[in-house]
Amino acid sequence: MFFHPMDFLIIIAFVLAMWAQSRVQSNFHKGSKVIATSKMTGVEVARKILDYEGLTDVRIELSRRGALSDHYDPKAKVVRLSEPVYRGNSLASLAVAAHEVGHAIQHADHYAMLVLRHRLVPFANIGSQMAPFLLIGGFLLRWTNLIGVGIILFAAAVLFQLVTLPVEYDASRRAKNKLLELGMITNQEEKGVGKVLNAAALTYVASTLIAVLELIKYIIIFRERQN
Repeated sequence: MFFHPMDFLIIIAFVLAMWAQSRVQSNFHKGSKVIATSKMTGVEVARKILDYEGLTDVRIELSRRGALSDHYDPKAKVVRLSEPVYRGNSLASLAVAAHEVGHAIQHADHYAMLVLRHRLVPFANIGSQMAPFLLIGGFLLRWTNLIGVGIILFAAAVLFQLVTLPVEYDASRRAKNKLLELGMITNQEEKGVGKVLNAAALTYVASTLIAVLELIKYIIIFRERQN
């Protein structure tokens, strides 16, 4: 009932997302084997960059959610690093730690796209939770208006993902710049750091592509139903 020609593109995007995720794990694994010349750990790197930026009020905590659970919590002003990143002194550990600190710097600088993303959070949460039920209900009951509402809510979630892309790329840019500026990596090590950060960014691109294609599919079906 829900099959549509657009599904072929969505399947391709889904395969891309799976490949991107495998690249993240592969590049992180490879980067984890290369010890940084500075031999600094992720937590040391994070603290040094934060202090250099005057963000002494931002804390660093060990994340208990396992590998690759690293994130910055803007409400608590806490950078949470997974065990391999927190205690590791590899290029991968430094790259991830610096990336999360990049988000803290964005927060302090009131980076426009990050501010917009924060404002979209409640709408994105409602959209991601309610849209599937409204869309399925609309298709089953053949209620075009219900499908329309579902599309609007789903669009809010997609917009959040679109805004996330420049936020993530900017955080990675800040991360590489600070690592080089403060002498925590050499110019030769920049390439290895870039591979880790670029692979992570690719997962956001792939997941966003899937969401955009799904949104286009629903809009096409909605217009077909109206006609």
